[in-house]
Amino acid sequence: MSEILHAGLIALRSGGRWRGALVFGPSGSGKSDLALRALDLGFRLVADDRTLVWTSAGRLFGRAPDVLRGKLEIRGAGVVRLPCLDLCRIDLAVTAGEPERMPDRETLSLLGQEAPRLRVRLTEASAPHRIADALCRLGADREESYQVCLPAPAAPVQGENAP
Repeated sequence: MSEILHAGLIALRSGGRWRGALVFGPSGSGKSDLALRALDLGFRLVADDRTLVWTSAGRLFGRAPDVLRGKLEIRGAGVVRLPCLDLCRIDLAVTAGEPERMPDRETLSLLGQEAPRLRVRLTEASAPHRIADALCRLGADREESYQVCLPAPAAPVQGENAP
């Protein structure tokens, strides 16, 4: 199952892999402008304005539709071609809006999967930094959470025969 969504997709390399932020907002809300500013922080473009989203092994993935691959619209200047990732896993859903001061953790359901949700004002200067921080924190939590279930290593035996 796949679906084309009215959203952009940017990715940041963290923890040895690309972590994707799917950015939602109405036309003119600043999705493409945010993507352009995020490139200066080491993000890579995956898709601008339209993203093909699908699930595999219980995880969300996204890429640009073929006709839009590597293209970013800069309002007032036109469409530019940029290096891009072919696809990436989606670790975060970003929605345009007023963030709460101390928000509860939110999720957004996409194709039957839950993704952590972050509300940001897309045109705010700190938006790319907030997304980078969320991708690193949320991605690490999800990737390393299995370690909590592992038993602690056995303590070394102390005694007469111990080296």
